[in-house]
Amino acid sequence: MFNCQEIKDKQIWDSFVTSQPSHTFLHSWNWGQFNAEMGDRVWRLGVYNVDKILVAAALVVKVHARRGDFIFIPHGPITNQALSAGDLKTAFETLLKEITRVSREEKASFIRISPLLEKNQENKKLFKDLGFRPAPIHMHAEITWTLNLALTENELFSKMRKTTRNLIRRAERDGVKIVTGTSDEEFESFQKLYAETSRRHTFTPFSHRYLETQISAFQKDGSVEIFNACYNNQTIASAIVVFYGKSAYYHHGASTPSKIPAAYLLQWEAIREAKRRGHEFYNFWGVIPENAPKNHPWAGITLFKKGFGGFQTDYIHAQDLPLSWKYWINWGIETIRKRRRNL
Repeated sequence: MFNCQEIKDKQIWDSFVTSQPSHTFLHSWNWGQFNAEMGDRVWRLGVYNVDKILVAAALVVKVHARRGDFIFIPHGPITNQALSAGDLKTAFETLLKEITRVSREEKASFIRISPLLEKNQENKKLFKDLGFRPAPIHMHAEITWTLNLALTENELFSKMRKTTRNLIRRAERDGVKIVTGTSDEEFESFQKLYAETSRRHTFTPFSHRYLETQISAFQKDGSVEIFNACYNNQTIASAIVVFYGKSAYYHHGASTPSKIPAAYLLQWEAIREAKRRGHEFYNFWGVIPENAPKNHPWAGITLFKKGFGGFQTDYIHAQDLPLSWKYWINWGIETIRKRRRNL
């Protein structure tokens, strides 16, 4: 028999989440704090077994959208990997009962989960049996590219694509310098480049407040760094990297259309920093499917990421549980948006 209760202790939360093989910073205590500081309601729910052992956790966020409020669980829930298939389903049912109660109290039109579960028929059936349906869009990375950091730096470098190695060396010869930190100056360098990148690639950028609040939430315990690649006293590539649990995550990036391959050296320095901090993996975040068309908007960045070596992980697609007729308005809007973006 399982019971669900809210977790109020950061150490209890993060200790459980990071103890499980599959987790990302999107289920960290700090990510919940970031959402709360942005004005969203946040619940941190835990499922305990009869021995009062924590076996599952769900970071629950109320998302305010013009098309209607909904409840979102980013890259979760996180469950104890030792649970049997039956206990896993029971743990999900226990969580879902409480999440549904909260959702109805908050007048949310649906619940959306971005599971961090392997993409297979068994896990698809788990959500189907619970009443979920595939969401029209994804919310966070569902196909990720990850580099195992167990090898030495020399071994990691030798296993990269030859072109990637050459471009790293070229950036070093050209005099590119990598500056790291989280000061206002470093953030503004990133923000300026990020705004330029969004205009060049015609995507809607996150707001200054959104990014600044994100940095602040992770900065307090030293789990975020801004990497700025400088050439001739100008920042020409930048990245925000989050360090959490077993991994470092390439979360945001920006660059100029310069012929100087600064972004390659920047990533290499971020990988080296992850090793210095004792992390086991460097997560490049999202990539496109192998069968995606060559004109896919993310084809170039996927090729860039894969050049450093690594492996691909496919997770279950985002799942929706409709709670009212308003869900279908959202479904229609998101379906149209996906088609327009050619994703």
